Amino acid sequence: MPLTAEKMIPVTEVLEPRARDSWTHTRDGDPRGYIDADRLKELWIHTGTACNLACPFCLEGSHPGDGRIPGMKLSDVKPFIHEALDMGVEQFSFTGGEPFVIRDFVNILDYASQHRPCFVLTNATDPLLKRRHQVLPLLDNPYPIHFRVSLDYPDAARHDVDRGEGSFDKALEGIHWLVDQGFKVSIARQSDPMEDPMQVENDFREIFRAWGIPETLAFTAFPDLGTPGSDDGSPEITENCMEKYPTRESRAHFMCTYTRMLVKKNDQVRVFACTLVDDDPQYDLGSTLAESMDERIMLRHHRCFSCYRFGASCSAPA
Repeated sequence: MPLTAEKMIPVTEVLEPRARDSWTHTRDGDPRGYIDADRLKELWIHTGTACNLACPFCLEGSHPGDGRIPGMKLSDVKPFIHEALDMGVEQFSFTGGEPFVIRDFVNILDYASQHRPCFVLTNATDPLLKRRHQVLPLLDNPYPIHFRVSLDYPDAARHDVDRGEGSFDKALEGIHWLVDQGFKVSIARQSDPMEDPMQVENDFREIFRAWGIPETLAFTAFPDLGTPGSDDGSPEITENCMEKYPTRESRAHFMCTYTRMLVKKNDQVRVFACTLVDDDPQYDLGSTLAESMDERIMLRHHRCFSCYRFGASCSAPA
């Protein structure tokens, strides 16, 4: 029997609507919740997934020599820095991996802090400590640099189980040095479901006193966000769910309203919707910041639920 026209539809034409449906609809077929961008206030720059540590819980799956996301160079980010400045960006922020593992990172940070306040996520261990002579002059730049240091628990043994023996004390050494020089520092810690947050932070402050570190450092607690490509079974966010945040103002804590992230894929820099999502190609919004701000962001990644439920944000004023 001859094939009908219907049977001769190219496979790609059959699969494309299904791909679109997975972006716009949940597994049950409900319309997904979404976010429309407001304006670009903060540009995140992913420096690459290489890290000096190999934490099993790392949301980037980073480890020494990791190349899932290649390292950034100043020449990669310069055009985007200037595009962001033209769009009124207020802050440049940096994540990894460990940014100080990347050879060109201090040059990137130096250039960015000539133009806007900067915010850096770091473990503050050997890669930072070995480059103190390069970091110190950045204090003289026109705009300040704020470092958020990962210090998981107020317990050296528990911290070092995943981050490596001695890493707790190394991080405290890095914090002490940064504060001593005059940089702004805050702490990223992990949260436990049954914890008493006040007690946990008091335990940290007791350690800070012993190290001569100010007790006034701010904390940001993060839940377990899973490793790349994982799915923790979080509920999917539907349009009906978003009735919890009915106004533009009430949705402002979702980072995709005001941030974008640069991610290097092979030799090309791409603009992604969220600093927590670089493992889903559908969050790749193109090659320019301007076009990325016109895209509607569907809340389909399991990490979106952290923003939805907890109001979690990676951002902080520099």
